[in-house]
Amino acid sequence: LVSAMNCVQLLGQIGLDPIIRQVEGENPVTIFSLPANEMWIWHPAVLLLCTLGDISQKMTWNRLSVFRLGLKDVTYQYVRKGSQIIIEGKIDYGEYTDKNNV
Repeated sequence: LVSAMNCVQLLGQIGLDPIIRQVEGENPVTIFSLPANEMWIWHPAVLLLCTLGDISQKMTWNRLSVFRLGLKDVTYQYVRKGSQIIIEGKIDYGEYTDKNNV
């Protein structure tokens, strides 16, 4: 039996103030964004020979949703753009259907 784990940790500064959004038929949810920066070196076998040009980076914006009662209210009330936070949670890709049923 193979086990799997869905766990993520993000550390960064909030991109925009959190908002509260009402999801159809659900309780309100607090939403905000948090960037994550990845850095890597193209030639790890020859680290000593790498120049600064060999280092690459990529910024990914993560849209985060807080559903837990109490925590979503505290997040909305106290977290602001520029606040540095650490998040631990799970990745859950929601499904979306547009007006063309795609």
